[in-house]
Amino acid sequence: MPRLEMTLQELKERALFVRRDIIALLARSQSGHSGGPLSSADFGTVLFFHEMNVNPGRLDDPSRDMWHFSIGHITPVIYSLMGERGYFPLVDLLQFRQFKGHLQGHPSKHDTPGIEVSSGSLGQGLSVASGMALGSRMDGIDRRVYCVMGDGEQQEGQVWEAAMFAAHYKLDNICGVIDYNRKQIDGDVQDVMGIAPLADKWRGFNWNVIEVDGHDVAALVQGFEIARATKGKPSLILAHTVMGKGVSFMEDDYKWHGVPPNREQADQALREMGTSLDAWTARLERCTKPEVAPGPGPGV
Repeated sequence: MPRLEMTLQELKERALFVRRDIIALLARSQSGHSGGPLSSADFGTVLFFHEMNVNPGRLDDPSRDMWHFSIGHITPVIYSLMGERGYFPLVDLLQFRQFKGHLQGHPSKHDTPGIEVSSGSLGQGLSVASGMALGSRMDGIDRRVYCVMGDGEQQEGQVWEAAMFAAHYKLDNICGVIDYNRKQIDGDVQDVMGIAPLADKWRGFNWNVIEVDGHDVAALVQGFEIARATKGKPSLILAHTVMGKGVSFMEDDYKWHGVPPNREQADQALREMGTSLDAWTARLERCTKPEVAPGPGPGV
């Protein structure tokens, strides 16, 4: 299946659907992370619905682009993106973190079709993605590899070892994305362990760094295009975002890093997004086949 290449307006609408999915599945499970999934929704949408060449109907397609979320705890956005893109029926989102479901709290290759490599331990993802990128080159496969990382994760030494590796081998088929929302579970990233100046550090490791507003769909599309056109070195999209983006009482508050909304909070959040918890849950329940999900329908 080729890249979808949605229009900017379609991407904005899909990102809204993703945020609604995130709130609905968290409200149902009463377990999971809110802040990071919401801050990642816009660049995640551009990645899955415009940038990547993936084929959810044929997971072993040898020409597919490969993707890996090193920040495995943000599964609400990962699973929403996968469901909306057609990897599995959207109704499955309502089984998030349930024993009877296949959507674990952290991504599991053994449980969720489409996950390339299980993740959860922070700092390891770029090593995994760099191996994918070098292996693809050695196998003569013309594909791109995408690795999504968190900003708190930049405190991990293994990230920088992998950054050196990718630059040394001139892996221009890899594109990293950092969700730079400046928050982690214990507070502000700079207070826990400072990582600034982050862009300069990555440039110092010989990466092509593209700084963008992580909630500006047009800027994100352009950023990925620049990365795709860059040859001779790996690229990094440094996406400046806001934790909890799209929900007034969650925005820029690290306390929502790993806390789900209760039913009342979820309904408030979804009403801010133009729907309600009952209406959006009903929309998910209607989507029982794996396909690029249609719009929400009248009154949702």
